[in-house]
Amino acid sequence: MFAGVVGLGAFLLFEVQLVLGKQLLPWFGGASTVWTTCLLFFQTALLAGYAWAHFLADRLSPRRQRDAHLALLAAALALLLWRPFAWPSPITPGEWARAGSPDGPIAAILALLGSTIGLPFVALAATSPLLQVWFARLRPGQSPFWLFAFSNSGSRSPSFRR
Repeated sequence: MFAGVVGLGAFLLFEVQLVLGKQLLPWFGGASTVWTTCLLFFQTALLAGYAWAHFLADRLSPRRQRDAHLALLAAALALLLWRPFAWPSPITPGEWARAGSPDGPIAAILALLGSTIGLPFVALAATSPLLQVWFARLRPGQSPFWLFAFSNSGSRSPSFRR
């Protein structure tokens, strides 16, 4: 179970980056600034997810860790379930989100990504490290680091090879 969730989480993290990055690229003029800004956002959101996992594992009891992370996942899921009523899909905004001008798109891209996928991405990014901590607590004699292999295999999505 741990391996499947870790692998699926990594797959979803990398797919979301590609889907949104490819959608936003032509919206903001196709310059390298667009892709670089997307990478900045996703790396920062990944770091925020890791920080959340570290905070939970370091400061809270296992039960409170579970409850806090489930609350974050529930909020992210509620956001994703609400979006198809207003958008074409749970993660891609409609045409209304297109930039008015491709000049100086950095702030607009960061705001758009933060409002569309920020919370779900952070929640998903925190799941794998938390599962590794929980695995280590459940099985004290076993190393949880083999789960990194599943994470790495999940991140090698077919879209990356195109």
